[in-house]
Amino acid sequence: MSDPILIHVEHPRLDAAVAPGFKDEVTTRVEQGERRVLLDLTAVQFMDSTGLGVLVSLLKRMGGDGRIAVVGAGPAVLKLLQLTRLDTLFAICGSEDEARDVLRG
Repeated sequence: MSDPILIHVEHPRLDAAVAPGFKDEVTTRVEQGERRVLLDLTAVQFMDSTGLGVLVSLLKRMGGDGRIAVVGAGPAVLKLLQLTRLDTLFAICGSEDEARDVLRG
């Protein structure tokens, strides 16, 4: 089994201003058939509903066997994922190694 694709989100804000471009970028990467994504949110300090929508859209695009693991979620982003219960859809991990293990399992 190949390694999951690693996507580093380099934007401090994943909001309506950057979400469309980010969505295009990640969609291109998963359209090649990858069903496991390791998403590094270390640089993201703020995320709104548009950013959340991109993540959900990515998961849907990958189909029923798609999986996303998130690393580097700061307190504000983690709280948002928990409040929206998206932490039940995405594996929230403490390190890239842990995320890789989760995605391989």
